[in-house]
Amino acid sequence: MSAEDPRTEPEPQPGWRRAGRDVVLVAVFLVAIVLGAAAVTGVLPEPLQRIVFHTPLAIAVLVIGTGWVLFRVARPGR
Repeated sequence: MSAEDPRTEPEPQPGWRRAGRDVVLVAVFLVAIVLGAAAVTGVLPEPLQRIVFHTPLAIAVLVIGTGWVLFRVARPGR
């Protein structure tokens, strides 16, 4: 194929490579947090496990975490 062949794919922009790397890093970080939380919850005494499993604690953490991520993404001038 020649350099003018329309079937060749354009090179990705440098910003896309950085964004892809950032997505992978965030995903690895979040998986590590979830695994760490599962390990810590497993060694908690039973009364504390009951609080974690039978209250909306996980929902509160998810809502706060999602709000923080959305704030960071949407804030102007980053």
